[in-house]
Amino acid sequence: MPFTPLDPVLHSQLRLAIVSLLMGIDSAEFAYLKSETEATQGNLSVQLKKLSGAGYIEIKKTFKNNYPNTTVKLTKKGRKAFEAYVKDISAYLGK
Repeated sequence: MPFTPLDPVLHSQLRLAIVSLLMGIDSAEFAYLKSETEATQGNLSVQLKKLSGAGYIEIKKTFKNNYPNTTVKLTKKGRKAFEAYVKDISAYLGK
């Protein structure tokens, strides 16, 4: 039985970690994602842009106490993509 190809956007350790974190919460600030994933600021920014470009997340930039504040939220498309990824990876693992 041929396997479904895994979503290349989510088949990255950091992007998968970001989406996994967002699955359980409404939204997250950049600093929270950076802390939880232990990513560098530059790498996290690049991966967020890739997820946003795929339509998997929404990025909102505002100011908080005169400092830039970036908030990230999972979209419906991102949620469906993650659920499909979990299903596909489970098939690979025979579960």
